[in-house]
Amino acid sequence: MKENVALTPREVANILKIAKNTVYELIKRGELPAYRVGRNFRIDLKDVEAYKRQGKKVEVLAAASASSTPAVSLPTGALALAESVSVSQGMVICGQDPMLDILARHLERQAPEYRAFRYNVGSFSGLAALYQGRAHLSAIHLWDGDTEVYNIPYVRRLLPGIPTIIVHLACRMSGFYVAEGNPKKIRDWSDLTRPDVSFVNREKGCGIRVLLDEKLRKLGIEQRKIRGYEREELSHLAVASAVARGDANVGLGNEKTSLQVRNIDFIPLQKERYELVIKKEDVNQPGIQTVLEIIRSPEFKDELLGLGDYDLTETGTVVAEL
Repeated sequence: MKENVALTPREVANILKIAKNTVYELIKRGELPAYRVGRNFRIDLKDVEAYKRQGKKVEVLAAASASSTPAVSLPTGALALAESVSVSQGMVICGQDPMLDILARHLERQAPEYRAFRYNVGSFSGLAALYQGRAHLSAIHLWDGDTEVYNIPYVRRLLPGIPTIIVHLACRMSGFYVAEGNPKKIRDWSDLTRPDVSFVNREKGCGIRVLLDEKLRKLGIEQRKIRGYEREELSHLAVASAVARGDANVGLGNEKTSLQVRNIDFIPLQKERYELVIKKEDVNQPGIQTVLEIIRSPEFKDELLGLGDYDLTETGTVVAEL
């Protein structure tokens, strides 16, 4: 029967008109059911059709008038619908950190006339959505190796001609995930090139991948010398899980995720700045003003402190106007 047809990720990508890597991202996030046949994924056609129907439902909700319904997480292939969401109706918030989900909840509780649409993508994709007018807020953590500055150099390059402000959210610690007890004695970037060490990477365009590639460039380390460099996972959690299972000896991610996975240790390497990019033309909109008020509120900061592992010293500070 038609509904029992099993599809490859590439076939699903063709049906949904998205990249194959996006299909893997949907699978990892649990948005698209899949199963393994050997080392390969298969997706039932009926589940692809159900995903498409869900995307259409979200589109209808986005076009509707604002309500107090909880924040919608946009399917990856449906971001185009954000073009129909004005700042006065609701806001598309790009980024992957849980603090953005907390921000969305606070927004809808404090100002139920606005609707938050969460789009879980990496820093590059978030800036691209902002540039193309498909998002209203984008959280990023992009380190520039030449200036050793976070975010500002990338906003200048990737949002040319668009006046923006950058608002600080939090600092987080990034580092290596290793097996409990660190049996391979992995300590620094050069250890990634050891022949007895296997690595698991993140996808291109996310902030932690940019940090890795910039560090390798500055240290003169060739990517091809890292065993497993080409293997990509689509979240910190997936990377940490791969290390915990023994599928890799080391991965790179943030400290918070390491606390959620058993049998791994965390080797801190660098404090990163996680910040929110907003177009200046939107700053005076009531919805954006509400977001800024929430970020600076004691209630929001207290909830983040409850999660732990965030440095909130500068939270709510405008760190740049570009």
